[in-house]
Amino acid sequence: MTLQQLKYADAIADCGSISEAARRVFVTQPTLTESVRLLEEELRIAIFNRSSRGVSVTREGEEFLASARQILDDAARIQEKYTGKAVRRPQFAVSCQHYAFAVEAFMEVVRACAAESYDFTIRETVTSEIIDDVARHRSEIGLIYLSRRNETPLRKILQREELEFEELFAAKPHVFLGKKHPLAKRKSVKPDELDGYPYLTYEQGTENALYFSEEIMPAIDRRKSIRVRDRATMTKLVLGLDGFTVASGAHCKTYNEDIVSVPLKMDDDIRVGFIRRSGIPLSAEGAAFVSVVRNKFAEPSAKPAK
Repeated sequence: MTLQQLKYADAIADCGSISEAARRVFVTQPTLTESVRLLEEELRIAIFNRSSRGVSVTREGEEFLASARQILDDAARIQEKYTGKAVRRPQFAVSCQHYAFAVEAFMEVVRACAAESYDFTIRETVTSEIIDDVARHRSEIGLIYLSRRNETPLRKILQREELEFEELFAAKPHVFLGKKHPLAKRKSVKPDELDGYPYLTYEQGTENALYFSEEIMPAIDRRKSIRVRDRATMTKLVLGLDGFTVASGAHCKTYNEDIVSVPLKMDDDIRVGFIRRSGIPLSAEGAAFVSVVRNKFAEPSAKPAK
């Protein structure tokens, strides 16, 4: 196995086409095909499924490519350190629940990247897809939360998928309201005081089990409940319907200035953390993202994670 073979496999996975990958790495298609065939033969796995429609990565291939990309990144950093030339385009992907602070952290990672080109991805999606993205190697990191209500089932799922959870910070639940909401100036709010106001939650697609919910307060307890899919719609409905949602108190400068957070009197913590594949170290970009979230976006009263 050689670095060149790893680069070839990475190019094919990225392009989804052997012909396009061959052009990218400046070799003929037969050369590229034979090199990857020998690699698969040596490792005794099928990295790609081949068909008339092109190529796709197998489950074993996804696991292999995650390790291969880590090796390529390490080799690129060594070469850049001693030659002063960047030889690999940085790649980083994160999947997260609908957290404004995650977007802010992602932007800081992008701003700090000195490479002339890069390939970064942020996906705001449902909880089950976050777990699947990390387990299938589509994202390096997933950002979710644990609480007393969801920890046991989610821990079982993470263990089954060979993922680990590392806490970043813990915070008390807050109600997010429009500035003109009748409860917006309260020092704190009880759940029963929210009766009569629409409760906005993020729908979870086909996986609507309570433990996949992004909100710590179950929607089934509310008389008026509206499910949405994206953060922009959530904000509009909170403002336009005197609605509310429940999240951590972590705020950032990119969040809508017309939204305020008020502590919710609820005996539970929101423990925000990241999931990753067990035994695989974070890339430089992944470590930077985690550092930004850990150090900058926990609410002032949050308990820092050790």
